[in-house]
This record gives sequence, C-alpha cells and structure tokens, in this order.
Amino acid sequence: MNTSPSSSAEQARKALGARLRELRKDAGLSGRAFADATGQHFTRVSKIENGTQAPTDHDIREWCRVCGADDQTPDLIATLRAVDSAYLEFRRQSRAGMKRVLGAHTSQRYEHTDVFRIYEHNVIPGLFQTAEYMAAMLTFWVGFLGTDDDVDEAVAVRIERQRVIQYGGKRIVALLEEQALRTWFGTAEVQAGQLGRLLELMSQQNISLGIIPLMRERVAVGSAGFWIFDDSLVALETPTASIQVTRPQEIHMYARMFEALKSSAVYGRDARGLIVNVLRELDG
Repeated sequence: MNTSPSSSAEQARKALGARLRELRKDAGLSGRAFADATGQHFTRVSKIENGTQAPTDHDIREWCRVCGADDQTPDLIATLRAVDSAYLEFRRQSRAGMKRVLGAHTSQRYEHTDVFRIYEHNVIPGLFQTAEYMAAMLTFWVGFLGTDDDVDEAVAVRIERQRVIQYGGKRIVALLEEQALRTWFGTAEVQAGQLGRLLELMSQQNISLGIIPLMRERVAVGSAGFWIFDDSLVALETPTASIQVTRPQEIHMYARMFEALKSSAVYGRDARGLIVNVLRELDG
C-alpha cells in the first residue's frame, strides 16, 4: 500500500473519475452529450473523468441523475469526501507533539460513536491501555517520528479519552490476536499490569472481548488492525499514516472481515484462561 498522501489522493481521484466515466458510458452518453445535459463544458467532464480535477457534491448528484444512477449517489459522495482526507500524515500532525497524533481517534469521534468494533493483532487497543503501557509505546513513536517528547501530555489525552467506556449506551466489541497479549511494551511488570487491566474490563457488561488463540484453525486472517466506528468510518494505521475509510461498500467489507475473525475467537472463561496463562509465563 502506498502511504504517500498526495499520490494516494491522486490515485483515488483517478479511480473516482473512472467510476463516473463508466456511469456515463453505461447510460449511452458521449462526453459532449453528457456535458450538454449537465450544462458544463466537455473539457471539464474530461478532466473529472481523468482525475485531474475533483468533482463537487453537486457534480456527483447531477452525474447520477443524468445517468439514471441515483442509487449510487451516497457511495460516490462518500468516496469524493475521502479522496483528500483518507491519509492523515503522522509526521505532519506530530510537529506539535504526540498529543496531536490521533488520526480518527479523537474524543469527539468517540463521544459520537455508539458501537466500537475493534480488531488488533499485536497491540492492546488504546481504550484498554494502562498509562504505563501507553507511555512505553508512545516513547518509541516519539523517537521514530522525531517529534518533541511530550509523552506525559499524550498519555493524559488518551487516558481522558477512555472515559467513553463509562458512558451509557456505548458498546465495545473487541477482538485480539493472542500475539497482542505477548507483545511487550516496557517491562514485564508493565505488561502484567496491562493484562490485569484486560481482566478487569472483561467484567463490564458493555464490553465484549474475544481472543483468537495461536495455533488455531481459522477461516480468516486480518492483515492489519482496524477500528469500525458504528457503520460510518473505519480507521487503521500504518507506520507513517492514519487511514480513514468512509465508502459504505468498503465499510461493509471490513464488517464482514470482522465477523469472519470473530468466528475463530474464544470468549469468557476461555479468553480469561489465555490471559492468565500469559501472566503466569511473565511471573515465571
């Protein structure tokens, strides 16, 4: 995956233009005929279809109306809005410190989300992290991104964000690979404290925590961790960027992947047993 925001935006514009061109052709319209029907110059139509000029929301609605494809309007508008905002550079955000590197994970986003679906393969989700675990992880990112050392402030921002767990009406469905239990950030004591925190959270009624054991037959493998906020946004992170997916069709695909991964997870007593086993290994 190319994580250059500018090149990714360009590719996304071209992909959107190609979809609009297909709609026009499926409607049996030439470029000039379509331009006449929508009251614009045919060269602008060409620029939009070739990805050199971005359409507006109005353009999308008119395009779908003229082509008899009104049912595709919501998805195309979501695609348009994601073109230039899908990639949020960590390095650009981190110029003001790690407290600004949040991507989609803002307090406002959390407050407006009713159902969180979270899959992580090698890290404990931020909503469940202890301050010590969080600080150890953020210390690495300070060095990696070359930002100012504001770990204490960044931890405070993230701990404040965790208050959403206590809000009425919030539902958190989390899936962890067993590897996430075994990936250390900081000392053995820090990891043990983090695993103890997981055991505490499992008793909350609004939290469902499943763990996918190692060496288990499974129907799906997640290539990256991802968060689904209600049915409106999917967020995932690379070492250099936060990716936000807003296209309804893509969000649906992530939801399907989440359900496939859930089928390999264990819950309740079995999940607790996996955590306790790792704690025993740490103690040993």
